[in-house]
Amino acid sequence: MKPLDPRLLRLSRTARGFIVAAAGTGLLRTLATIGIAWGIAAAVTLGVDAVRQGSVPAAIAPTLGLLGAAFVLRAVAAWATDDLAARAAARVKSELRATVLARAAERGPSWLAGRSSAGFATTLGPGLDALDAYFGRYLPQLALTAIATPVLLVAIGFGDLTSGLIVLCALPVIPVFMILIGLATQALQRGQSDALARLGTAFTEAVEGLATLKVFGRARRQVTRIGTVTDEYRRGTLGVLRLSFVSGFALELAASLSVALVAVSIGVRLVDGSLGLGAAMFVLVLAPEAFAPIRQVGADFHAAQDGVEASTAVLNVLDDTTAPPAPPAGAPAAAELVLDGLTVRRPDVVIGPVHLRAAPGTVVVLAGPSGSGKSSLIAAIRGVLPHDGTVTVPGAAGSTPAERTTWADQRPRLVRGTIAENVALSATPDVTAVRTALGEAGLGLDPGLQVGSGGSGLSGGQAQRVGVARALYRAHRAATPLVLLDEPTSALDAEAEAHVIATVRRLADDGAVVVVASHRPAVIAAADVRVDVRVGGAVVVTQVDGARA
Repeated sequence: MKPLDPRLLRLSRTARGFIVAAAGTGLLRTLATIGIAWGIAAAVTLGVDAVRQGSVPAAIAPTLGLLGAAFVLRAVAAWATDDLAARAAARVKSELRATVLARAAERGPSWLAGRSSAGFATTLGPGLDALDAYFGRYLPQLALTAIATPVLLVAIGFGDLTSGLIVLCALPVIPVFMILIGLATQALQRGQSDALARLGTAFTEAVEGLATLKVFGRARRQVTRIGTVTDEYRRGTLGVLRLSFVSGFALELAASLSVALVAVSIGVRLVDGSLGLGAAMFVLVLAPEAFAPIRQVGADFHAAQDGVEASTAVLNVLDDTTAPPAPPAGAPAAAELVLDGLTVRRPDVVIGPVHLRAAPGTVVVLAGPSGSGKSSLIAAIRGVLPHDGTVTVPGAAGSTPAERTTWADQRPRLVRGTIAENVALSATPDVTAVRTALGEAGLGLDPGLQVGSGGSGLSGGQAQRVGVARALYRAHRAATPLVLLDEPTSALDAEAEAHVIATVRRLADDGAVVVVASHRPAVIAAADVRVDVRVGGAVVVTQVDGARA
């Protein structure tokens, strides 16, 4: 497994900049370490001379001053590395999340429909949080090792060639241990990543279906299921920690034995007088520092495993080519909505085929009893449900069908925040446009009114009209030529329903094709084209007298 995926550097400018910055601070730390070793060796030599001569040499004060400056420089460089790592991790996570969401929007709802929404959310959420340790510990240490190890090896060689050769021969032992540990860790870490994804999926699915589970008395079974997955993740985490401690011990033992060889060699030569005290102190201080970076890289390898697994999952999403390609720039514009043999095959029924041409200004109503398949046809037109036949969405050339379409679900998903934020799906909504959309939906609520998760604080009819206002807001701002509304009046009284129907008519008069799924007589009466979806899947398309389609 690669410790650094090149795709991460290509996609993230912050990651590239951080590697360069970490190399710079690593060089400063290495130079400061050499300065500390020289300062200690010089101070000890001067101290010995002072004892012999009975007086303090004049050079002791500047030497101690330089030694103190080297310590300060090393501390500042270490602080700068940590600060840069924290900032880089936050920005890279933000960049990757934004890139993935933008790519998902480009590929459209059909691509998202083919993926697990819970797994996708887990990857973008807790999965990418593993990059904190990856950027905070592993990458800085990797950059430090690449710079410090050869520089310190050369410095030791200048101080004492024999010690330099011993260090040069002993250094490869640690990478060998790292490779063996990495082979043992890779499968275990990948299993942990999969276990986290399963845990996130189980929890998200249980929350999404909690109402249904409680209705059928199956909620407690989900507690057992989530408990089992959680325990599996806990045992896996303990296994990773156990291997981390064992591998850390192995690396510490290898480095300690290597430093001991240098120390024994220096001690023997100090006794026989073939090595001076200053050179011996200089090498003794630097020898552990030469092994420390590469040893720490091995200890932090588990952080790299988590981070690489997380970034690989995201990068694989970005490299996924299963989505349909965007239309070529030279593709002709579509003037109308065309359904040519649209057929949706469900396990219980086959809906269709539907043959339909709807010009701008047309209101198409999908009529039929609940459960007949109206929402399935809406989903197929949106492109999120597999179907036979073709769907041609009206709109400008070169844009994707998702960019040409506005959609409102019959059960809008509202989040904690203001009405304006829920309508605009943005933290910085255009309040004037939001107010206009709310008025067109027949809702006189204050855009700044706070609502809870799931729309708590609003009635069913109010929540439904917030969903309609959301569609109107996008339809006006993006000028989408196709508007799909799934049961927009099912929870409304007659007066509110008449207001929404009038708004639908105005949307069509402004040049949009509006497709409404509804079983309400008032909505069906407003249709230019009526598509009756009957129990059993049969579809009958009727042109209403006087319609403009």
